[in-house]
Amino acid sequence: MAEETTTPSETPAAAAPAAEAALVAATPAITTAPVPAPARQNDRGPRGGGGRGPGGPGGRGGNRRGGPRERRAPAVVTDSEGNELTEKVVFINRSSKVVKGGRRFGFSALVVTGNRKGGVGVGIGKAREVVTAIQKGNEDARREMVKVSLHGATLPHEVYSVYDGARVLLRPASPGTGIIAGKTVRAVLESAGVRDVLSKSLGSNNPANVAKATMQALQSLRLREDVYKARGKKTD
Repeated sequence: MAEETTTPSETPAAAAPAAEAALVAATPAITTAPVPAPARQNDRGPRGGGGRGPGGPGGRGGNRRGGPRERRAPAVVTDSEGNELTEKVVFINRSSKVVKGGRRFGFSALVVTGNRKGGVGVGIGKAREVVTAIQKGNEDARREMVKVSLHGATLPHEVYSVYDGARVLLRPASPGTGIIAGKTVRAVLESAGVRDVLSKSLGSNNPANVAKATMQALQSLRLREDVYKARGKKTD
């Protein structure tokens, strides 16, 4: 009996891969795009427009309309002659008082004001808040401003001052020396316009007494021309 033979094209196993390849080639390619996430209901827009979303053009500094917030320039304080005044907070003290409901705190601020051209003043302000105490200290210092005698950027002569327990010694120095002084004495001398001086603080370290001793020393300074004029003599 003769055996039956089959060709490869007639075999079902061989015809299946060819049929799948033809089907894939005939099917169009399908691409999927990413779906955007839905917006949250609590988003109020960019920060530049006053919302809490991602930062906009205005950022945190933006106003409700989306523009940058305008910053006001600090007011310049001047004296009667038109010179700009500098204000320095030297020391802030906190005090407490025991009352029926608990403790009541108060603050005192020591402030130095000057125009760096021979005018300087020291003031003390007291209040229940630090900001108010500093403001009162500035007002007091401006009222107590006095004119001191300087020889260029240094002192005309050596001076020694005593105020309560504080003692301050000031000596003139050559140009380029700088201000060799502590924190309180330096604040007073810089506000007055002194740039070259040697100093030594003796006795008490109370900032208020040291500042007042320094002010007393500056007020006792006299120029040579002023001394000759007071005595009715002419300078050489």
